Amino acid sequence: MNTNIEPQPVTHTITTGNLLRLATHASVATASLLILAKLVAWLLTGSVSVLASLVDSAMDAAASLINLFAVRWSLLPPDAEHRFGHGKAQALAALGQATFIAGSALFLGLQALDRLIHPRPVDEVGIGLLVIGFAIVATLILLAIQHYVIRRTGSPAIRADALHYATDLITNAATLIALGLAGAGWSGFDPLFGLAIGAYILYSAAQIGLEAVQLLMDHEISASQRQQIVELVRAVPQVHGVHDLRTRQSGQTLIIQLHLELDDQLPLLAAHEIADDVEARLRAIYPDLDITIHQDPISLVGRETAANGLPPWPSE
Repeated sequence: MNTNIEPQPVTHTITTGNLLRLATHASVATASLLILAKLVAWLLTGSVSVLASLVDSAMDAAASLINLFAVRWSLLPPDAEHRFGHGKAQALAALGQATFIAGSALFLGLQALDRLIHPRPVDEVGIGLLVIGFAIVATLILLAIQHYVIRRTGSPAIRADALHYATDLITNAATLIALGLAGAGWSGFDPLFGLAIGAYILYSAAQIGLEAVQLLMDHEISASQRQQIVELVRAVPQVHGVHDLRTRQSGQTLIIQLHLELDDQLPLLAAHEIADDVEARLRAIYPDLDITIHQDPISLVGRETAANGLPPWPSE
């Protein structure tokens, strides 16, 4: 399930904070409920596939708690020691989630290998199927909430949380199949499905970790967003070009630095008003914006002379 969703414009930062809190509280509540249900199912069935799902939910709960505190921290306003805010706490939370998820995958792999070496039948298959079915429905509801929040905020922490809950759907679907096969007398498939689920969880952890590292390393935002920024800036009257655009994401805050090319005959006050217009247009699309604009004077006379086939205006 794809959670790489471009954030949509939000109306108020307060709304963003409320949405993030909604997603984190819903995640913790869902994970706690699923742990209880799956623990009962595993104790009754002894299925490695159910254990896989239980371990995954336990890691979900730990990761969701990390998210809960990280999001609260990231929403704190800038202070004297963190002038750019606390947004990178979300990327740190995502990296922590990747570590938890990778650990759960390795633990699951060891359990599945042990069951291959020492096979045992699966008991109470019906109860296991009922619990896993309930887990799928609860996860779908949570993902619907998370995807809405991601579209509105673009939060890396919620995106990471949604990614491993999306893997839960695959985990639970595989567990249903394994339990069905065990009910039909083919319990030998149970540890094999456990190994497959563990491998997929490990792959998901690598994806989450890579995205978190990119954010912590101040990776540029997407090419489509950068192009949108350039087009918005160039549409402002009297802006003749834009260069040295640099961007990065810090939690909910988009940080932009750029150079405007303006007529060198403009008064300083007029140049400042144009820069304010550029900032206002960008802030209408990206409300949580930290922007630095440098104004570069260019000679329009020199450009016109060059366009007429004469030597260009000398540059410094």
